[in-house]
Amino acid sequence: MATKNTEITQTTETTEKKKMPSKATVIRTAVLVLAIINNALAIFGKSPLPIDSETLTEVISFGFTTVAAFVTWWYNNSFTQKAIKADKENGLG
Repeated sequence: MATKNTEITQTTETTEKKKMPSKATVIRTAVLVLAIINNALAIFGKSPLPIDSETLTEVISFGFTTVAAFVTWWYNNSFTQKAIKADKENGLG
């Protein structure tokens, strides 16, 4: 009888639909990655904007990074299956 219960549990686990991160999580992560790339380009002297003013580029880069960092920090970003499932159970996802 223990074998049947084990088989049912395994079947249920394998047929359970995998959950994906929310659109908001993906967007926040993409914005953060773009901010990091933007900063790296600025560090190496490559202007990501077609403007010659170095100060303007640095200010925009700083603002972009700051906003992305705070938004990413503020929200709960669930990537693992366990975290996504917990969010759904708690009404967060």
